[in-house]
Formats: sequence, C-alpha cells, structure tokens
Amino acid sequence: MMNGCGDGNDMEMGAVSGQSQDGLMSREKSALEGLVEKERLLDELFKLEEEASRAIARASSSKALAETATAVLGKRSTLSTIHRQVASLQPEERKEIGQRLNEVRQKLDELIAEKRESLSAHEREEQLEAERMDLTEITPSFLRGHLHLVTLTQMELEDVFVGMGYKVAEGPEIETDWYNFEALNIPPDHPARGMWDTFYLEVGEPESVLLRTHTSPVQIRLMLEGELPIYAVAPGKCYRRDTADARHIPIFHQIEGLVVDRGITFGDLAGTIETFTTAYFGPRIHSRLRPSYFPFTEPSAEFEITCTICTGKGCRTCSDTGWVELGGCGMVDPAVFSAVGIDSEEWSGFAFGFGIERCAQMRHQIADLRALIENDIRFLEQF
Repeated sequence: MMNGCGDGNDMEMGAVSGQSQDGLMSREKSALEGLVEKERLLDELFKLEEEASRAIARASSSKALAETATAVLGKRSTLSTIHRQVASLQPEERKEIGQRLNEVRQKLDELIAEKRESLSAHEREEQLEAERMDLTEITPSFLRGHLHLVTLTQMELEDVFVGMGYKVAEGPEIETDWYNFEALNIPPDHPARGMWDTFYLEVGEPESVLLRTHTSPVQIRLMLEGELPIYAVAPGKCYRRDTADARHIPIFHQIEGLVVDRGITFGDLAGTIETFTTAYFGPRIHSRLRPSYFPFTEPSAEFEITCTICTGKGCRTCSDTGWVELGGCGMVDPAVFSAVGIDSEEWSGFAFGFGIERCAQMRHQIADLRALIENDIRFLEQF
C-alpha cells in the first residue's frame, strides 16, 4: 500500500516539475523575443533620427519644412508607429524604448524649430528686398534732349557778332504797321509790301497790327532810343504767308544787323559781311555783293557766299555758279533816318539780314528746310 502511494506522489511531482520547466522555457523565450524587439525598435529609432535630421536640413522653405514635420512627427509617421509598438514590450524594455523615443522626438522638435526660425528670417529678407522701393534709382529709359539746331545756330551767330563788337537786341513779335512797314520807308499800298505778305491780327484798326515779317522793327526801336552810335544784331522769329517748300517755311528765324555811326561807308558793310562769313563758315568760304533793291536801304545788295557743298566749283545746289544767296544788305536809306529823327548828314550806317535756318542749311548741307520743323528725332539726333 505504501509502495503504491509512493508511486502516485512521484508521478504528481514529476508532472509539476515538467510544468515548471515548460513555464521557464516559455518565459525565457518571451524574454528573448522582447530583447530582439527592443533592439529592432532601437535600430529603427536610430535610422529614423538620421533620416529625419537630413530631411529637416534639406527643407528649402517654410512650406517644405511643414510637410517634413508632418511626415516625421505626424500620426502616420514612423515615430508614431514605434510609439504604439512600445505597449507590447516588457516593462524594462518599454521604459528604455520610451525614454529613447522621447529623446528622438525632442531632438527632432528642436531641429524643426531652429530650421523654421532660419527659413523665416531668410524669407523675410527676400520679401523686404523684393518690396523695397529704391528712390535713388535712375532709370535709363529717359534720354536727355538737347537744344534744337536752329537755337544752336542762333547762339553761334550771336557769339560771332558779339566777338565783332556788336550787342544783341530783342523786340516784340507782334508789331504795328508803322514799325514793321512805314518807318522802313514802305508806306501803305507800296508795291514792296507784296514781298512781305503777312498775318494781320484783329486788333485796333484793320491791318494795323501784325506778326512781324522781319526783325527790322527792332532796329527802328533802337534808333528811336537815340543812343548813338549803334552796333547791334537782332535775332528772332518772323512770320510770312509762304507755302512751305525746300527753301521756304512760314515761320522762320532771322538775324539782322544795324550799324549807325559817323563816317560809315559801303566798304565797311562789305568788310563786315566778309568777316562774318569766314568766321562762321570757315576760311574756305567767302562772300560777294550783288546789286539789288530794298525800300529801307540805298544802295542795296544781295550777299552771296561760296557754295558750301562744292566750295565754289559748281554743283546742282548753286546752279553751277559756285555761289549761294544768303541774305540782303545795304546802306540805311535817309528816309528811314528821317522817320526816327536821326540827321543823315551827320550819321550814316548800314543794315543786313539773313535767315538763321538758311545758315544752318548751308553749314550742315540740309537739302530741305522743312526737315527743321518736322521734329523727326532721327534727323535732330545728328546735331
């Protein structure tokens, strides 16, 4: 009986011992699997930290950084996946993995914050530069202009005569009939008025106020002032009812000269014209006088200059003569002196005048005077 009982106890003890061994093996296996899982998660965290750090550094804009942050730290990120897997680990492994997980998250948060600050500062600088208004900028699209050729020619002519001892005088462009015609020995209905057909203004008596046809009225005003002797030139704008063509335009500029002194002769006039011609056109160009008629001078002459195109050899411009007409001149008529109260027995003088556009045309070899008033920038830029 005892033997039988002993055998039963032995069997029970053997069964318990077998169960203990199975439990031990199961725990050892579980511990081994937990260790393997921990190492795997640690390895994933290491790789995640390296890859995420590089991705954050590569972000080139705030938008790109936000997308990277979502991919690294968002709910669908590898970091969130590892966080969910921590719950299946043993308490010891869970603690270690959890601590490492928090370290990686904190480091990535710091990298993202630093990168965000850097990108924001750079983007602010770019925005400020793009929106900056540079008030000192000089745009090259506006080209500086220059004086018109006619103005430049007038200034050069004035310089020539000032150098010869003349003064420059000016007067109004709107004149009375007396200053423009009658004081110059051109009474009403005189045939010579046809040479200066002009524009009258509806002021006062009919045909009593007009746009001046020459700058000769300035000479009348100078002589009326009574300050003798006179050595003066009068440049300015004039108006005539001419049809515009290659040699005429209805609004033009003229310069006239007046000398009043004791003992003035026609030889003085010829010498003055020659001196002016060589001073303005150059030493190769000379002048000559040809008899003519003007109501306000006696004797009168047209003065011609050597053709500037062929220099006297003969060409189409000068009709093969070698000379081109430039203006008119003559000794002041005693009737003009009488009109302004100057004693022609004591004083004598001469006058001359020519078109400023004509001077520019001859000096610069311009074929058509109308080019001076057409405002073609391609033409004007040449001077």
